[in-house]
Amino acid sequence: MADRLLAAVRVLDLSDGSCSGGAESISRLLADLGADVLKVEPPGGSPGRAVRPTLAGASIPFAVHNANKRSAVLDPRDETDRQRFLELAASADIVVDSGRPGRAAAYGTSCAELADRYSNLVALSFSDFGSSGPKSSWRATDPVLYAMSGSLSRSGPTTGTPVLPPDGIASATAAVQAAWSALVAYYNKLRCGTGDYIDFSRYDAVVMALDPAFGAHGQAAAGIRSSARWRGRPKNQDAYPIYPCQDGYARLCVMAPRQWRGLRRWLGEPQDFQDPKYDVIGARFAAWPQIGELVAALFADRTMKELVAAGQGHGVPIAAVLTPSRILGSEHFQAVGAITDTDLVPGVHTKVPTGYFVVNGQRAGFRTSAPAVGQDNPRWRAAPASMPPPAAEVGGYPFEGLRILDLGIIVAGGELSRLFGDLGAEVIKVESADFPDGLRQARIGEVMSESFAWTHRNHRGLGLDLRSSEGKEIFGRLVAEADAVFANFKPGTLASLGFNYEKLRALNPRIVLAGSSAFGNQGPWSTRLGYGPLVRATTGVTSVWTSGDAAADGARHAFYDATTIFPDHVVGRIVAILALAALIHRDRTGTGAHVHISQAEVVVNQLDTLFVTAAALAAGVTDICNDISVHAVCRCAGDDEWCVISICSDGDWRRAATVFGRPELVDDPRFVTAAARLANRAALTTVMSAWTSTRSPAQAAQALQSGGVAAGPMNRPPDLLEDPQLIERKLFRDMLHPLIDRPLPAETGPAPFRHIPQSPQRPAPQAGQDTREVCREVLAMSSDETERLIARGVLFTSTPSRAAGREANWGSRPRNLPHAEIDLSDDPA
Repeated sequence: MADRLLAAVRVLDLSDGSCSGGAESISRLLADLGADVLKVEPPGGSPGRAVRPTLAGASIPFAVHNANKRSAVLDPRDETDRQRFLELAASADIVVDSGRPGRAAAYGTSCAELADRYSNLVALSFSDFGSSGPKSSWRATDPVLYAMSGSLSRSGPTTGTPVLPPDGIASATAAVQAAWSALVAYYNKLRCGTGDYIDFSRYDAVVMALDPAFGAHGQAAAGIRSSARWRGRPKNQDAYPIYPCQDGYARLCVMAPRQWRGLRRWLGEPQDFQDPKYDVIGARFAAWPQIGELVAALFADRTMKELVAAGQGHGVPIAAVLTPSRILGSEHFQAVGAITDTDLVPGVHTKVPTGYFVVNGQRAGFRTSAPAVGQDNPRWRAAPASMPPPAAEVGGYPFEGLRILDLGIIVAGGELSRLFGDLGAEVIKVESADFPDGLRQARIGEVMSESFAWTHRNHRGLGLDLRSSEGKEIFGRLVAEADAVFANFKPGTLASLGFNYEKLRALNPRIVLAGSSAFGNQGPWSTRLGYGPLVRATTGVTSVWTSGDAAADGARHAFYDATTIFPDHVVGRIVAILALAALIHRDRTGTGAHVHISQAEVVVNQLDTLFVTAAALAAGVTDICNDISVHAVCRCAGDDEWCVISICSDGDWRRAATVFGRPELVDDPRFVTAAARLANRAALTTVMSAWTSTRSPAQAAQALQSGGVAAGPMNRPPDLLEDPQLIERKLFRDMLHPLIDRPLPAETGPAPFRHIPQSPQRPAPQAGQDTREVCREVLAMSSDETERLIARGVLFTSTPSRAAGREANWGSRPRNLPHAEIDLSDDPA
């Protein structure tokens, strides 16, 4: 089943890889799950086949992002081929196009016109800023998107030049969000019989899905956020501290009291830190300079391998800071099949990440290399699948009628269930009184954290003790009435509670069990303690999240990934794609599935081009031509104000020199070629900064974009709420919660659909808030039975709170004035 979940789906891929990075990854995700993806190329092939970095003359990103597809050549100048194109579009389920105006324009049409013409079609147009809004003509690169989305403002030292995250993450994240949006629209077509048009913006997607300012910020941060206006840089860059050791670096991520006690034992039970107050994260943060001295001394003469083994033995979450080339050769990635040895291009053998998805223990990923130009006929593999008659009206939520049992925790688990709840599913959050979700940690005197309110809106709260026999029986009854169970416990936890997939399937053969864990549910590392910062360290992303432009703070290491939530938010979306594919397959066959994602593999696949290049270099391949674009973070007028400028070609440099009013720079020997610009990057940044330093970030970016150069201001959260582009595209609206004193900006949906309404915004529940209602409405339990189980502690309900008397305020309202203000200055996550 692994590569057949979407076997009935036909995808026409028009993306050419030359602009709007990530578009080809959208259809690769669908192809991995079995969709028939037909790539239409012009005579001579797609421009993307030449995009750097190249290996033996072939584009690495093209090769990776077009695996499992077929290729047909159609000449838009030939009338027969133009007609054939329309026939393929008419019989497709999904069309993916990229750039503006897109490849469809060559055939005299557009995605919007195709959706108008063929009512059954889902047509997705993927561009940098979408087709509407004052920035719709702007160009973006990954670094520009990091700046504009707010990610850059949380990366780097407290003062000095901000540090760009690794190139590729923004494009990959946007592709995941686009694939989720397309599959949602396809599922809605199955429900109501009508397709959709999606005007998809990379900028919108990165704001929502990479490192959102208005979304869950991790367990450690949930209790310390405030409403004060924030414009500065995060002060705490070492909430997940990294220390040098004998052969590199290792990172700690000590969260729970039991983990702190394990670290304390490992340190030899230092007398100064025996006070129980240090069980609380905040007290440890305050004392960490002193604790850190003890950790540094412990680590100094040990190897990374020794430290990881010892730390795991003490129950301390720890990870080595590995490099990309090292992770590809790791025993774990080899053992679980996360890496494929293949001829990426003819005659060149190298290591390639296999893909994101595991279905019933089997890989659904890399099967065939990217096709040669025109190796296939322009036709579909099989006749279209029969579709049941529409069961619902156009204009409703696609997941109405789906019931999800949510056991997910913190960010990755919460995001997964929220994505379904936002589109109409009934999501029942099952919580234990003894082990509530970590995002419930709130500031003293407050009942609910903002992170929990964002992540668990549109949920119902059920308090249930799954360790008791009666609790297990109740959960079993819920499973029998559900469509899916979502969980992101460490491997073995659900089985230890008596609910492995075999048990769930026995209760309900149609059930889909979906989830994620740090290192997957198989392999040598599967039992390791894992949080996002440890995943980033282990997979090599920490080692490349640095910059020679950012001076270290004294003796501090040079890594700056501590204040990101990557990959948690994108993990939730990848699991959502997989879970929805399993539900689509279930509806066609009657058979459920167990689907799972490794968060570590998400990181590697998000940076697949970087990892493949590193693997080829490690294998001694010399015929590699790297991308030699220059992305500069330039100082602007004002206090700690910056913009990013991307020079990707000689043409970009000529246009930039014109904007600067210095045409003589074009022929400057230091900058005349791409190789020269890269070799003289510091001097180039100095030249550009001399111009930007007299302008605000917005002024600099606007002038460069008007001149045809990709550039963007470094935004903070308040800037996002005031961005006319996001306002016109209605990305946010205010969400009200009776337990929070101010409105929270919340996303309105995964993308702008024609036929799917904006997300409802029912307030996130307190733990056990809906226990009585769920027992009555879902399980048909009597009030006497429910109260008896509450009295016995099998069930529990929330206690009275400020919610009383404020129910009239529940709901949401459109965003008008940008007034929400958030302080991330001490945000450790």
